[in-house]
Amino acid sequence: MTLKEEKDKVRKSIYDNLFNNGFSNRPNGDYGKIPDFKGSDIAAELLSKTEEWKSSITIFSSPDAAQTPVRYLALKDNKNLIMASPNLTHGYLFLEGQNIKEIEEASTKEGAFKHCSKKDISNINVDLVVEGSVGVDRMGHRIGKGKGFADMEIEDLKKRNIINNTTPIATTIHPLQLVNHIPTESHDQRINMIVTTREIIRV
Repeated sequence: MTLKEEKDKVRKSIYDNLFNNGFSNRPNGDYGKIPDFKGSDIAAELLSKTEEWKSSITIFSSPDAAQTPVRYLALKDNKNLIMASPNLTHGYLFLEGQNIKEIEEASTKEGAFKHCSKKDISNINVDLVVEGSVGVDRMGHRIGKGKGFADMEIEDLKKRNIINNTTPIATTIHPLQLVNHIPTESHDQRINMIVTTREIIRV
């Protein structure tokens, strides 16, 4: 079995588990996507209680549906929010927390485009990164939907010195997305903080 086949097998197992147990918010499951899992708001709330969150001024989030509650809480807490545009087609969107009035709208993918104040993030330091994942293991290895966008985002932020090796890189997931082993390649970026609906794991 090739490494790609191993990864695809892990993805399918997770997609099947979420769908068959009724934990996907999508009627046909999350196949080929970052899971929009039931309880994403609970995981986001748990993340918001951590010291990493409380001490942060600027939070970076992927544009995935499961991270919408993360983006909502960041803006609600008057934190600055940087969201990657879907597929990085339009780079990064910057939302200045204290100036956002329509928080619920601004926390959506579409609303972020409407409410962003600038797209150049060159001189901004990010204090906390939150990525969507298909699956992770307790060593901090993660797997996405297979397009490599999260890896590109993290690598790009590091190259720009917007984050460094000590920056918390978190993911919010359903417990069924936490598996024993994630097969990895050299370009795969690790995370150092996993937040489920039940627990916080620091790697």
